[in-house]
Amino acid sequence: MISRRQTLGLLGAAAATALLPSIRTARAAASELRIGWQKNGVLALAKRRGALEKRLADQGITVSWSEFTSGPPLLEALGAGALDFGATGDVPPLFAQAAGGHLYYVGTYRGSPAGSAIVVRKDSAIKTVEDLKGKKVAFKRGSSAHNVTVKILRKSGLQIGDVEALDLSPPDAAAAFKNGSIDAWSIWDPYLAIAQADPDTRVLSTAQGIVDSYSYFLANAEFTDANGQVIVDVIDELAKVGRSAQGKLEETIKELSEITGVPEEITRVTLTRPGADLGSVSTITDDAASYQQALADEFFSLGIVPKQLKTGDIVWRPKAS
Repeated sequence: MISRRQTLGLLGAAAATALLPSIRTARAAASELRIGWQKNGVLALAKRRGALEKRLADQGITVSWSEFTSGPPLLEALGAGALDFGATGDVPPLFAQAAGGHLYYVGTYRGSPAGSAIVVRKDSAIKTVEDLKGKKVAFKRGSSAHNVTVKILRKSGLQIGDVEALDLSPPDAAAAFKNGSIDAWSIWDPYLAIAQADPDTRVLSTAQGIVDSYSYFLANAEFTDANGQVIVDVIDELAKVGRSAQGKLEETIKELSEITGVPEEITRVTLTRPGADLGSVSTITDDAASYQQALADEFFSLGIVPKQLKTGDIVWRPKAS
């Protein structure tokens, strides 16, 4: 797992790269693909199987991996040029674009909305979403859980300002939830499934029927402009890995469990939720692009994202062959 020091090292390297355009130019013909990943999903499976290494070997490209626990720091590194490719939920790219990160949306995949939720402790006096007013609700600011929290609160007539929002990474929020220093936690799988397995946890509301579950593959803009075929090959290979994994779900459950250390029974929960589909990887679809623009507009209107964004400006589509 990448440490805070390692993340700062990546960003420091990126800052140095930003000051040396000649180095960026030298990387035009890629010899390495640097991937930021979180310990779940298709990227985790591809890493374990060496799928991308095999696909890119004939082009003389090696693959290196850096692990993150959430999307915001991953995209910081990617947008600054310290990484070339990564995957996150829907909200992190908005903050990365607003911060001027040099990145593109290059692919998308769908998950289960039931894989995101706000949870409370079983004995909590909080019985409905409305009861969250004035309470401490933890989520990683700028993550997909931020969007889920906004939408779940809104459905019950509340705004994000009606709760005491605490910006905590999943591991820190898990500890705070366990020791009772927060009232509620907004989180995604596999953290959600792990929390649900604890009999002292109660789901207050999932995102089912409230939030569409789009996630995105993003790539550094300079890398993509110079190596578009590499991105095409990577998305194609990830789609193959996803379809294969979805078609052999029991084998995939075991494999992902070994990768993550999450027990098989919990991994099974995450992969069999309604709408979960590892085989949904594709280049950016019109629906995914429209969803992201609507989300950007909403978060700007709420004052969460500091500027109006045109997400279509950084949607990358492969050139017709």
